[in-house]
Amino acid sequence: MKKRALIAMSGGVDSSVAAYLMKERGFDCVGATMKLFSNGDIDISNEHACCSLEDVEDARSVAFGLGMPHYVFNFSDRFKEKVIDRFISAYERGETPNPCIDCNRFLKFDKLFQRARELDCDYVATGHYARIEEENGRYLLKKALDPAKDQSYVLYSLTEEQLRHIIFPLGGLTKSQVREIAENQGFVNAKKHDSQDICFVQSGKYGDFIRAHGKKNLPEGDFVDKNGKVLGRHKGIFNYTIGQRRGLGLALPASMYVCEIDVENNRVILGFDRDLYSTALDAGELNLISVDSIKEPLRVRAKTRYSHREDWATVIQTGEKEIHVEFDLPQRAITKGQAVVLYDGDAVVGGGVIK
Repeated sequence: MKKRALIAMSGGVDSSVAAYLMKERGFDCVGATMKLFSNGDIDISNEHACCSLEDVEDARSVAFGLGMPHYVFNFSDRFKEKVIDRFISAYERGETPNPCIDCNRFLKFDKLFQRARELDCDYVATGHYARIEEENGRYLLKKALDPAKDQSYVLYSLTEEQLRHIIFPLGGLTKSQVREIAENQGFVNAKKHDSQDICFVQSGKYGDFIRAHGKKNLPEGDFVDKNGKVLGRHKGIFNYTIGQRRGLGLALPASMYVCEIDVENNRVILGFDRDLYSTALDAGELNLISVDSIKEPLRVRAKTRYSHREDWATVIQTGEKEIHVEFDLPQRAITKGQAVVLYDGDAVVGGGVIK
């Protein structure tokens, strides 16, 4: 009897090729597109915005061509609660979140899993660039073979049990190989642009989005230096993130960067590049994949943002869901709300949210 798989199809080229590869492997496939929001509801009218009617039609076209049934699931309420509202709340607390991690955690590998079970599917497959391998009876999340496309960082919240029922068909391919497959199959989206930035803030102006959709009144306040000297006025703490230099609107004698966001006093503290470096962090909301717990200091390579490189560190588990990480070398712009993800070679040990 054929294994049955639910394929998450966004309308992009990656998920379309993932669907094709699953069919080629002999799976009985069902396509599913998640409707996460209505573009008009959150002030989006951009041709590259996801969740558009065009995306749904592209996904349906590919599914039809592959002989697969295709469903559209409306998860907009869940997306607002678990992604958009959490995003806004984090900025209001002076943090810088990564909503793609929350989308994977609460939508793709939670709500979509539920629908997969309702449709009697054994697996969920997506177009993520990552790999899953079984070693000694344990399922591990590993980096994609193409380091330029690896997405293991934003998947660290997956559990070992979930990994038993997930397939990432693109983990061993490069982007150019994926596009070549799409062109050879005549997919309508073979040359479609990848979605950019956060899907529900297409303008890239997070501050404008938060001001329009947040519930708190976050007024202007002071820019100050490390000694408390006032340097000017900021436009609301939610407009800034650690390490930011551009867009401050100040005429300064030397380049200064956002080093701290003081929510209690409504201040943005500026410093110089040297002030951005630190060697330690604490993180919560811990999820471990390759081990059940960290019983003694563990040597890992860790990264503190999706685009940052990994560096050697020692991690100690300080509570059920907490870790302390000490880096060998100072790290630039460690930021509350971002994730720290731990690696053992190409395997994800786990990760958490930086406090």
